[in-house]
Amino acid sequence: MFKVLISLLFMSVAMFAAGGGGEHVENPDITMTWVGLSCLLIFAIGYYFIAAEDKYEVDKAKPALFIGTFMFILVAIYYVLNDLNMDLIHLQANHLILEIAGIFFFLFVAMTYIESLIHMGVFDVLKYKLVTKGYTYKQLFWATGFIAFFLSPIADNLTTALILATVLITIEKKRLDFLVPGAINIVVSANAGGAWSPFGDITTLMAWTAGKGTFVDFLFLFPASILGYLVTAFLLSKFVPNETPPFDAEKEKKPEMAKGAKVVMVLGILTIACAVLSHQILHLPAMWGMMFGLAVLKVYSYGLKLRHGKDHFQIFDSIAKVEYNTLLFFFGILSAVGALYFIGWLALAAVVYDPSVLGPTWSNIGVGFLSAIVDNIPVMSAVLKANPTMGLDQWMLVTLTAGVGGSMISFGSAAGVGVMGKLHGIYTFSSHMKYAWTIVIGYFVSIGVWYVQYQMLGIGH
Repeated sequence: MFKVLISLLFMSVAMFAAGGGGEHVENPDITMTWVGLSCLLIFAIGYYFIAAEDKYEVDKAKPALFIGTFMFILVAIYYVLNDLNMDLIHLQANHLILEIAGIFFFLFVAMTYIESLIHMGVFDVLKYKLVTKGYTYKQLFWATGFIAFFLSPIADNLTTALILATVLITIEKKRLDFLVPGAINIVVSANAGGAWSPFGDITTLMAWTAGKGTFVDFLFLFPASILGYLVTAFLLSKFVPNETPPFDAEKEKKPEMAKGAKVVMVLGILTIACAVLSHQILHLPAMWGMMFGLAVLKVYSYGLKLRHGKDHFQIFDSIAKVEYNTLLFFFGILSAVGALYFIGWLALAAVVYDPSVLGPTWSNIGVGFLSAIVDNIPVMSAVLKANPTMGLDQWMLVTLTAGVGGSMISFGSAAGVGVMGKLHGIYTFSSHMKYAWTIVIGYFVSIGVWYVQYQMLGIGH
């Protein structure tokens, strides 16, 4: 079992190299030393426990954080024992911390805004409006899908999937013919919606902050994202009953948004705008604009406290509810991939991107399938660390395939893992695989649209 797993994960981190990394520091190749082989084994075992989170009831952040920190410590010990240049370790660690911090604080602010909106009843109102409209199961299927697609570019795919999975289980708790296709629909739409926004998915955020495309460049992925999603959703909708769910109006109390909720929504949009302006115009990290938006929210929360009392809205309550396990998971897994890069594993399969072998197009299409198996975050991190020589069209393709490809297996994306937790025992690996063929068809439709747009028409270059 472990031999197969190690081989699979070896391929996942090794197949993304073409021309080395972007740090311009010549690190010694220590792949076949005791530390190189040990770190590869540690990564494989750690990732096994990450993938089997539900089986062992161990939060994925724990193994990710352990392997990410431990692997670098082992490498540093090897450098000390062999009297190698310790400045290389120092430079790489500092560079990695800077890279992770930008993503960490960006997501931290986004999650704080989402928790604030949850506290102020914004999503309770959304849920109530959906369940009281008298929609059929099929109409609810399409409504939740479209909401997920257009909410995830702003709120990120994981948060969007969690919110709408909660709405789904509120509407119906027993009918699997609605819940399973509905859950898959939310995962696919959240991932597809996140693929065309620089902050809709951690993979697109990583590509954007790495300078692989401007904010506008990612928007050109909208046609490929939505058409691929629509094909999958259309096929899935054929399995959803066209009946009206039972509804007891007496049990559903009409919620109301707290005073100031609409202003917080506007501030959230302005915060995203600040992030874009910071990155594109002012040449500051995107998280700088996000942190400024958090500062404005804190000032506004003080005003709400003066007008409505200290219990009306406490910004630190929202901060306390942020999913820190998710943030620590990102830190751990990105550190682990960084260690594999530093050791030299990501330079083993540079030939894959060579035009005489697979070339960038087929390699990037393969990234989507690998993302479904291994999870799109470490795969995209490996691609960026390997930094193959590609044009804008290919960087947009790998962003698209890593984002939407993770939907093909239930645990291939953060959104899928989140929904599995929300609909435990309902949305499972096996129930997902029953309909996986619909996602594969949509995946190739997205690639086809990309090909027409970028290769045939030259739109988006």
